[in-house]
Amino acid sequence: MQFIIISGLSGAGKSRAASIMEDMGVYCVDNLPGAFIPMFAEHCLASGKYDRVALVVDIRGRSHFDTLFADLKTIEAQGVDCHIFFVEAKEEVLVKRYKESRRPHPLMKDSESLLDALATERKILAPMREQAMHVLDTSYLTAAKLKDELRRIYGGEESSPQMSVRVASFGFKHSLPLDADLVLDVRFLPNPFYTPELRYLTGMDDAVVDYLHGFEETKEFLQKLTDMLTFLLPRYMAEGKTNLVIAIGCTGGKHRSVAITRALCRFIDAQGYAVTESHLDILRER
Repeated sequence: MQFIIISGLSGAGKSRAASIMEDMGVYCVDNLPGAFIPMFAEHCLASGKYDRVALVVDIRGRSHFDTLFADLKTIEAQGVDCHIFFVEAKEEVLVKRYKESRRPHPLMKDSESLLDALATERKILAPMREQAMHVLDTSYLTAAKLKDELRRIYGGEESSPQMSVRVASFGFKHSLPLDADLVLDVRFLPNPFYTPELRYLTGMDDAVVDYLHGFEETKEFLQKLTDMLTFLLPRYMAEGKTNLVIAIGCTGGKHRSVAITRALCRFIDAQGYAVTESHLDILRER
């Protein structure tokens, strides 16, 4: 079992790091009193349910710092891979973050200024930093870059999730999907509803697909759309997005949006992304 102590300066990103680790399958606990750490580790070992556990330990629990390192050695003696991950940031960055969040520093009431509180905290946490296996400066890291760093350190390549894409057809006359990241309107395409032999079919039927693909604007639209997604998808992944919802809308959600959704799913699948298709309004009465 791997036992990770997440520590570091207030405002440097401990909570964000813990949230990212949770997404990586690590069981995380914030601000567990130091006296409970050995018992908690013993419980985790006995249960056999946890491969990796992370505890956020910071200035709030400083009264237990004297025994923390001895407790970690005790845990290591039980066969646990135990170490400290420490986050820090430059003073000017921490000051800016505190001003934006409007939260008081934990040591502020005993300090003359925020800079004084930060200096005191840095001094108190110096032994923790010295014992850390990994020290990460988050001053100029985006959330996506922090995620990349944590995956590099703890996850390995297999823990980096492939972005999943869901493409959903819908009808504007019904409602817009609330979870959509991208919404595309295909009502400019010729409407099969007005062709009697196609009216009661859907975009799942070859006759409707052939009808739509018989128009140059359909072909040109799909070419431009796939070009755009070729550009966008890897960039969404680079920013750490793991789920992308693309909504394709026509009037009723039965013909044009369905056919374009199916074509788009085939393209996204061919690019190597995990893709699912759904048709929200295909069974609705027009």
